[in-house]
Order: sequence, then C-alpha cells, then structure tokens
Amino acid sequence: MPPNSEAIECGPTPSDTTGVLYEMDAEPQGTPTDISTLKTTDGRKLELVWTNILGFIYLHTASVYGIWLLLTGTMWQTVAFTALVLIFSGLGISGGAHRLWSHRTFKANLPLRAILIFFNTIAFQDAVYYWARDHRLHHKYSETDADPYNSTRGWFFSHIGWLCCKKHPEVKEKGKSIDLSDLLRDPLVMFQKKYYLFLMPICCFILPTVIPVYFWGESVSVAWHVTALMRWCLALNLIWLLNSSAHLYGNRPYDASISPTTQVFLVWLRFGEGYHNYHHVFPWDYKSAELGRYSRDLTTILIRLFASLGWAYDLKSVSMDMVRKRVLRTGDGTHPVWGWGDKDHPQEDINNTTITYRRIVK
Repeated sequence: MPPNSEAIECGPTPSDTTGVLYEMDAEPQGTPTDISTLKTTDGRKLELVWTNILGFIYLHTASVYGIWLLLTGTMWQTVAFTALVLIFSGLGISGGAHRLWSHRTFKANLPLRAILIFFNTIAFQDAVYYWARDHRLHHKYSETDADPYNSTRGWFFSHIGWLCCKKHPEVKEKGKSIDLSDLLRDPLVMFQKKYYLFLMPICCFILPTVIPVYFWGESVSVAWHVTALMRWCLALNLIWLLNSSAHLYGNRPYDASISPTTQVFLVWLRFGEGYHNYHHVFPWDYKSAELGRYSRDLTTILIRLFASLGWAYDLKSVSMDMVRKRVLRTGDGTHPVWGWGDKDHPQEDINNTTITYRRIVK
C-alpha cells in the first residue's frame, strides 16, 4: 500500500500510511488467532504486516543466493560497482536523511542536496520526509512506546520487527507533535516524497541491474541478486544495527542513563554512526562524534570536503568544554532533543554550539 501523499503534512494521522517499506499506519482491524498472544509493552496485541514479512523473507533469501554468486561467478567490475552503490546508499542515509534533514546539523546548497537526495533514493529506506519524521520521534521519545523502533521491545523488534507490524498508537499520536515545517519548505524533499514510488524503483533496482548488464556484460541474474538485492539488504541491516545493537550492547561514555551505546563494529565501518551514545546526547553535531580520531569517518569527511567547496555550510559541532561538562554529569538524563531547532533544546547548549564554514552573505 503506497504512502498517502496528501494526509501527512504535520505528522501521521490514524488513516494514513508511513510509506516505510509500505508499512501501514491504519488502526488494527482484527488480529489472526495464531499471533494473538503477541503483545506490545503495554499489553496491546500486535497485528503483523504480512506484505512486509513476505518481502523481507524473499529479500534475505535472494541475498544469500547473491552472496553465493558474488563468491563464485561475479565479474570484478560488478564487485567494484556494488561496493560503490553501497557507499552511495550509506551516504544518502548517514549524510542526507540523518545528519542533514533529520537533525539539521549542517546546511547544504541545492547541488549537494540533490546529490544526497539521489543517494538516499538509491538506499530505499523510505522518502526523506518519512525517515526524518520517524527519526525525530525516535530521539524525542527514545525507548518508549512512542519510539518507532523501541529497543525495550527487544533486539529483533528494534532491528526489523518494527517494520513487520503496525505502529503502536503512541507513535501515531506523538508523531503529530513533531515539527516538520522545515521539510515541507524543502522543494527537493517534497519532490522526492511526491514521486517516490516512481523514483525509488529506478534508482534502487533498475539502474543497479541495468548498468552492469549493459556496460560490461554481466548476467542479469548476477546484477539483480548481487548489485540490487544483496547490496540493498546489506545496507538495510547495517542501518538497522543502529536501532538494535547500538541501543543494547556497548559502552555509554557520555550518558550512562540512556540506552544508546558506542558500538565497536559500527565504529569500525567508518560511516560515523557508531558513536551512538554521543549522538543521542549531542544530536545536532554534524560529526556524530567528538573531534580528533573519533570524527575520521566517511560521512564527516564528505561534509568537510563539500564545506571546503562552499556547498555545505553552518556546520554545527560541540565544544570540548561542553563534552567535558556532559561527561562529568553522566547519568543525569537531560531532556532529549531531535536536533537543531527543537523547541526543547537547552539554551545553554545552543549558546555553546560551534558553527563553522558559515555562509557569507554579500
């Protein structure tokens, strides 16, 4: 069921859809008896979304076959191209949907926003508008029933299960309070939202399949199973690890009272999202990590590169003094914010935020 392009403008309503892999937002209309024992945290019955479940079963099964093809009969050009598309997908989520549009940690000119919206469409993790809405909600109401991927409901739920069942009513109710006015004013975000079901199949599946076949003679089966499906499946699961493992396993050096952790495996990947404890404490920092060796990740390097060209500007970061003060009061549990511009953002934190690469208005 495609997203309702008219109903969601200031958050979800009971009759609309999120568009998150066709996850339906509608109120439950009856639960099959064989899953009637499954409950949410407050005792409500779950209603599964079988379209998503069957789709994920096919995706992961086909991806296993793609791994076999990758190891036994894939041209080196296809391997390199698959890796490149995977990186583009990661940057579209990490640099685009996450740091730019969800948290507004920096600003970008039209060409850079166009590049990031293209990369984001390749990733197929829903339109930026919906991704940012759910992610702001996740930060604002982390680990509660209003959190779309609430980790207190277990690793599986926060990893993929939240996409296999209908949303908790609290997610829909609290989602109405999330400010999305900045996204509504962004013509690129609105263009992607309006035409997502046309653009996404082309960017995520058709082009990654056609390019290897046309340009270097790869087989259709290999291109489809390796570059399209296996790459998409890998990208999904890596991002999902931030919702699951990075909220359950690891150290909490910045605030021991919250669930997010520093996840070693994700740190090693160098996309910059592994310092999740830091990110939930300072979600407006464009680095998603401290300075020094912590910020040497691909997404941060890309943002700095474009900042040097003048394409990215107003990069927000946190002073070491602010980090030190927060570490000293670890466990105090200050009010969470979804990023720059949240009405509950403490004024002290705003005053101590460093903004670099400012645009000079002539």
